[in-house]
Amino acid sequence: MSDNFLGGLDGIATRWRDAGLERKLTTPSGIDFSSNDYLGLSQHPSVAKAAIAAIKEFGAGAPSARLLRGNYSIHRQAELTAAQFFGTEDALIFPSGWQANIAILSSLSTQDDVLICDELIHASLIDGARLSKARVKIFKHNDLKELEDRLKGSTGMHRRFIVVEDVYSMDGDRTPLPEIMELCEQYDAYVILDLAHSAGLYPTRHYQSKRVITRMVTGGKALGVGGGIVCASSIVINHLINHSRGFVYTTAVSPATCAALQRSMQLLREQPELCDGAHDNAQSLRKLLRIKGYACPGESPILPLIIGDTLQTINVAEQLQQRGFDVRAIRPPTVAEGSSRLRIVVRATHTPEQLSDLANAISECAIVPEAVKITSRRFNDLLVIGTDTDVGKTVISSLLMRAASRYGVDASYLKPVQTGKDSDSHSVQQLAALDSTAICKPLVELSLPASVDQAADAEGVAVTISDALPKAKKIMAENKSTVIETAGGLLVPWNNCEDQGDFAQRLSVDAILVARTTLGTLNHTLLTIEALNRRGIKLRALFLVGDPHNENKNSLQSQIRDVPIFEFPLFKKLSTANLDLWLDTENLEFLFKS
Repeated sequence: MSDNFLGGLDGIATRWRDAGLERKLTTPSGIDFSSNDYLGLSQHPSVAKAAIAAIKEFGAGAPSARLLRGNYSIHRQAELTAAQFFGTEDALIFPSGWQANIAILSSLSTQDDVLICDELIHASLIDGARLSKARVKIFKHNDLKELEDRLKGSTGMHRRFIVVEDVYSMDGDRTPLPEIMELCEQYDAYVILDLAHSAGLYPTRHYQSKRVITRMVTGGKALGVGGGIVCASSIVINHLINHSRGFVYTTAVSPATCAALQRSMQLLREQPELCDGAHDNAQSLRKLLRIKGYACPGESPILPLIIGDTLQTINVAEQLQQRGFDVRAIRPPTVAEGSSRLRIVVRATHTPEQLSDLANAISECAIVPEAVKITSRRFNDLLVIGTDTDVGKTVISSLLMRAASRYGVDASYLKPVQTGKDSDSHSVQQLAALDSTAICKPLVELSLPASVDQAADAEGVAVTISDALPKAKKIMAENKSTVIETAGGLLVPWNNCEDQGDFAQRLSVDAILVARTTLGTLNHTLLTIEALNRRGIKLRALFLVGDPHNENKNSLQSQIRDVPIFEFPLFKKLSTANLDLWLDTENLEFLFKS
């Protein structure tokens, strides 16, 4: 081998090392916060027992490819178990998830097709797309509008395949699958779905739809074993058996792997609550980190803590490892430049003490850019403001809380300042049919039903932003979503120097404006919107409460074209059922998404 060749490789290694991108193989040590063994099934006694039994019955490995002499009964048993578990007609086992994804994309698509891929899909899907003869288009991560644009621009192609992951491995967020399915119906497209980080952690969703042609399951994550499984129709599986080079020309998966995978899936069917521990622990760690000022986006047991600088990220990971926590640094090219991160994986087997100790260690080691901290604008929190008093803020707050429940959002309600003896918190709890745990105690309670400054003066106390703001942000940090209702209009004084608008501005939360439909609403509403704009507070939606008034609605819509306007009628009897009736005809889910 020539010195020039080796010297060239050494030069690449040096540049890689200097940039902080060199990888090394290390033996695991410390508490596991890096592997994908979410449920601890790799160590489950019955899973290990199944693998041992298979070795005794079939031997340590398969002697050849499945199409030769490597097709054992245990392969078919595992495949049928997978098909039943994931709700498909059939399934096919591959040596790895990587091999399975390559097989799907390279053998199912043709030069007359188009693969429309989310920009954050796994490297195996990227390479599979490259190996296919299909045309490839990319859309921004989870951007439904750009996805639709790509579909519109592909009407001349024979078939359109949308390639997405259910849970994304580096960001820990989920794909908007129901909305994607609607686009599939509209544009006659199909989904190639990677379930690597969701299989075993989440209930199946839309898997039975004929629009989802393949579901790829990796056995080395929540299932705790290894290998990859393609779940699909019998026709698709037969096509892969005959035309997938990654299946035809590879040695069969070991019998031990098949048996262990089958037992893992059986355990999850017998004990579906096994996944609850991972989700509960993930939620607990997110709350602990939020309290300490760190934002970890996503909703899965994958918690990305973005630091940005590669060398700094490595340094923090090494400090955590020295303290006994196996947390790894994720760097380019795995993630984009400037987004190096700690990828923290929470398992069902972690104890509360381990989670608390890790959060404390991170707060001592990690210096995170301000843009990543919880002080940045939060999109899942909503500030409900009225154009004046008794306009319907409490009713709309109840409606939002009811909507959050409908969309599976764990939201809490907060009235920072309560004036008057009638409790808005109690009204929201009753009207939205909420558990008491969803209602936060007001930060300030004043007896006089008046403006904040007047009610405070009557009791000889002072209400200040410096006192209320940290308490409000702490509540927000402890909750995934918070609906915050103000006391009166935006410019209601809190004291001689501060008003409600100042508090709203420093809270860094988007606003929901509630106004009347009647005479005078145009002036009051547009003045409030002007005040919101001056403070840099984004208006997410306007609710007009009262009898319909199309002229006023149209006038307002012409002034705020990008803000949706909803009309909420004056029901003769306000009830939870009426809120639900209204929500049956209107969709507010966008308010709880960034």
